[in-house]
Amino acid sequence: MLRHPNHPADLNPQRRRREAISAATCLTEALVDHLNVGVAQAYINQRKLDHEVKTLQVQASQFSKQTAQWISMVEGFNQALKEIGDVENWARSIEIDMRTIATSLEYVHKGQLQPASS
Repeated sequence: MLRHPNHPADLNPQRRRREAISAATCLTEALVDHLNVGVAQAYINQRKLDHEVKTLQVQASQFSKQTAQWISMVEGFNQALKEIGDVENWARSIEIDMRTIATSLEYVHKGQLQPASS
């Protein structure tokens, strides 16, 4: 019977051991390479996430500052409206006082025009 020259029965134990170690080394390297691809992708994704987080923090800070400015503007507007209301109330009060004075002056003036009864 003819055998292939590399048939396991023809190999000595040292050679089979070296081939087994070589095959195990190739397998280990292939597994490590496969894992490294996953680790590298995870690292890239983490860097992207870190960048996105920093961008989001900057935008959130800017939004917070903008919101504070808007709140300040609205408070100023409300204060201006209150002052307008105060001026309006003041004007009404002055108007009422002026009518009272005008009515009093008319009353006094009419009293002076009537002859005094003795």
